[in-house]
Amino acid sequence: MARTCLAVVLAAGDATRMKSSRSKVLHTVGNLPLIAHVTRAAAAAGVSKIALVVGRDAALVAETARSGHDVPVATVEQTERKGTGHAVLMAREIINEGFDDIVVLYGDAPLINPESLLAAISQRASGADIVVLGFRAADPTGYGRLIERDGELIAIREHKEASADERAIDFCNGGVITFSGTEAASLLEAIGNDNAKGEYYLTDIVEIARTRGLKCVAIEASEEDMMGCNTRAELAEIEAVWQARARHAAMLSGVSMIDPASVFLSHDTELGNDVTIEPNVWFGPGVSVGAAATIHAYSHLEGADIGPGAMIGPFARLRPGTELAAKTKVGNFCEIKKAKIGAGAKVNHLSYIGDAVVGAGANIGAGTITCNYDGQNKHVTEVGAGTFIGSNSSLVAPVRIGDGAYVGSGSVITLDVPDNALAIGRARQETKPGRAERLREKIAAIKALTKKA
Repeated sequence: MARTCLAVVLAAGDATRMKSSRSKVLHTVGNLPLIAHVTRAAAAAGVSKIALVVGRDAALVAETARSGHDVPVATVEQTERKGTGHAVLMAREIINEGFDDIVVLYGDAPLINPESLLAAISQRASGADIVVLGFRAADPTGYGRLIERDGELIAIREHKEASADERAIDFCNGGVITFSGTEAASLLEAIGNDNAKGEYYLTDIVEIARTRGLKCVAIEASEEDMMGCNTRAELAEIEAVWQARARHAAMLSGVSMIDPASVFLSHDTELGNDVTIEPNVWFGPGVSVGAAATIHAYSHLEGADIGPGAMIGPFARLRPGTELAAKTKVGNFCEIKKAKIGAGAKVNHLSYIGDAVVGAGANIGAGTITCNYDGQNKHVTEVGAGTFIGSNSSLVAPVRIGDGAYVGSGSVITLDVPDNALAIGRARQETKPGRAERLREKIAAIKALTKKA
C-alpha cells in the first residue's frame, strides 16, 4: 500500500455480558483470540501501524494482538468508558504522528476481512474524506442506520436516536470507519455527548464532517463481516460462520468432507490435496495433514504433523508433538503424544505411544503402551524399523527395541532388545487340571454365606 494507514483497534471492553473472568477479545474463534483475528486482518490489508486501545488484561491483549504479523503495535489505555469517540481519542498522540488514513476497527469483530478494509481505503484514496462500512440487515433493530442522500452519507443515527422513518432503513452501520488522517484529530475533538447515553459517539463524526464540507460515503460489506459479540451466544454464532467459511475454503482447495458441518477446524489447520475427513473430527491448533491422508470419524487432533497417505482413526487422539510419516496408520482408540512414527508403521488398536520413536514399517500390537513417566520425569522409548510388538505389551522407558526385533504378546519390556532378537517378558503359564471346578464350588459357598448374612 502506497498510502500510510493507522488502524485504531478498540479492545478495552469489560466483557460484562460475556460474564467472563478475562477480556472479551481474548475469547477465541477457530482457536485464535478475537483480537488476533482483527489485527491480522488489518496487517493483511497493509496498514502501517496499529494503535491498540486496551483496558482489562492489557498486557495479554497487547501480546496477543502482536502475534502472527509484523506490523508495529502501540498500546494506549482507556481507563474510563465514555463511548467509541472517546476511545479513539485515547490514541490521539499516535494519530498525530501523521497518516494518510485512519481506520477504526473493533477487537470483538473477528470476521472482518482484508478485502473490505482495502475497499474502504481505496474509496478514501478516490476522494472521500470519510468512508463507513455498512451492511443490509434482515432485522436492523438495534443497529445504527446509515442515512444517505444523492449518493453521499449524511448521518449515522443510533437506533435510540432514530426517527420512525430512519428506523425503517435497513442499511446499517458496521462500525468500521475510515477517515482522513489530516482531519482526524480535529473531527474527533469536535464530537460531543448530547445524546440519550451521554456518550461520545464516533458515528457523530459524519455530521461534523458534513458541516465542514467534507465528503462522506458508505460502502456495503456483508452482514457476516461486521458481526461483533457481546455474549457467549453471539460468540458461538460467529464461530459457526467462521467454521463454515474455513470448511468451504478447504473443500475448494481439494479436501473432501463427508459431513462438513460436523468438522471443527482451527485457524492454522493445513490440509493437503485429496485429504478425506469423515464426520465429527476436531482439529486443534498446529495440525498439518499431507496429501491423500484419511482422517476417520470421531478423531481428535492437536499439534500433529500427519504425513501423506496416512490413515487416522476412527476414535484416534493425536496430541502435541506427534509426527507421522507417509502411509502410517493410527487406528481406533489409539493415543499418540510427542512421538515420531516412521513411514508405513502401524499402531492399530487401543494403544498409547508417548515420548517415543517408532521406526519405519514397525507394527505395534493392540493394547501396547509406552510407560514413559516415572512419577517425576518423562523417558523415551525407541522401537526400531520393521519391529513387531505383540499385543498387550508394556514398554518401560527408557528402553530400545532394535530393528527387526520381535516382542511376544503380553510382555513387560524393561531392558534393551538387540536387533532381530525375540524378547518375552512374562510369567510362565501354569495349568492345574480340575482346579476350575473346585474354584467354582468355593465361590458358590462364599456367595451362599453372604446371602445368609
